[in-house]
Amino acid sequence: MSHPAQSTCHILMVRPATFRKNEETAGNNHYQQDAQIDDVHQAALDEFDGMVDDLRGRGVNIMVVEDDPSTDTPDALFPNNWVSFHADGRVGLYPMFAPNRRLERREDILHDLVHVNGFDLDEIVDFTEFEGHDAFLEGTGSMVLDRVHGKAYAALSPRTNRDAFAHWCESMDLEGVIFEANQTVGDARMPIYHTNVMMAVGTGWAAVCLDSIDHPDDRALVLDSLQEDGLTVVDLSEDQINRFAGNMLEVATDQGDKLIVMSSRAHDALTDDQRATLGKFGTLVHNNLHHIETCGGGSARCMMAEVHLPRPAQTNDAHA
Repeated sequence: MSHPAQSTCHILMVRPATFRKNEETAGNNHYQQDAQIDDVHQAALDEFDGMVDDLRGRGVNIMVVEDDPSTDTPDALFPNNWVSFHADGRVGLYPMFAPNRRLERREDILHDLVHVNGFDLDEIVDFTEFEGHDAFLEGTGSMVLDRVHGKAYAALSPRTNRDAFAHWCESMDLEGVIFEANQTVGDARMPIYHTNVMMAVGTGWAAVCLDSIDHPDDRALVLDSLQEDGLTVVDLSEDQINRFAGNMLEVATDQGDKLIVMSSRAHDALTDDQRATLGKFGTLVHNNLHHIETCGGGSARCMMAEVHLPRPAQTNDAHA
């Protein structure tokens, strides 16, 4: 039985139209901070465009969609939270915590992936009904997928609901690994809002902040699962994930080479040994995302929605 690839060279990114610190998400995203400059939107655009240009220059097919300014969606540049694309032709749509983030879900984006970019979309699996029950599951922010081994890792939080995750795993035929991960906020331990802040999985490797998993049983569950699949585990510190070192993504090039994409802040937070270990599995690529990270509370991985959909005929890589 052949396993799906962990990474793809087809990446969807959304160029923001109204980027700012999202007041509707700041309550449980403790990584968000107030802007230190007047025009943070333009700064974010510059960072976004720089990352796109860099990845395209390395042979990644980046499909850029312009955000709709009329919807006032400040977090639109983080599309991985509302949609996921799978090698069997299925697309997942996800229940979002913040009402203004629900407006990011756009049928026209899915339409263009099929009719402009030539992907096959067989089924849309819609999990958004959970919003009516105040239960949320924010895509590959809430879940870190090991596509090769058929697993999904999820740290519970106000944005990652246990029942929604269990339903998703059953629907998508994946094994769920569920646990709790926390960060220090003042004198308290608070849930990390998204799993992909403290964990990443690539081909043959994983990076995870084991110190954020306070309960020993949960920590052993996660570590044992990664090790039984033969993954080399890079253990990140809480200080490193505060600098978004966990928010990285393995991306393929059109030549089949592996890139491990992160922000410059994340790259600088890694030790020499950690960079050397990860470098055995792919080329480390980093770009300055300072204002996106500071105000948006997300980093490089959040900005990339991987399009694993089948693509039977190689069509021109037009920008969606």
